[in-house]
Amino acid sequence: MGALYFILILLSCIILAFFVLIQNPEGGGLSSSMSGLNNQIMGVKQTRNVLEKGTWLFVCILGFLCLLSVIIFSAKGTDVNGAMPQQSSVPVQGS
Repeated sequence: MGALYFILILLSCIILAFFVLIQNPEGGGLSSSMSGLNNQIMGVKQTRNVLEKGTWLFVCILGFLCLLSVIIFSAKGTDVNGAMPQQSSVPVQGS
């Protein structure tokens, strides 16, 4: 179960980084690299909206997965794999 959450969080981080890196802080971003084709198909403004909505979506997914993993894996008495820790029955030797 821990591996599934790790893979989902890693995948959402990679996709979020993709959305952030293709945006241009001055408003060009993806729309400036595909100038003619992009204006004919989607329009510059709509491309920016899609990138912004995608960024917010993956930020929310990442936050939700992180909070959910803390809730699930912080159950009292369990380790990351969900197994109960073994207690030793060997008595402690005094000095």
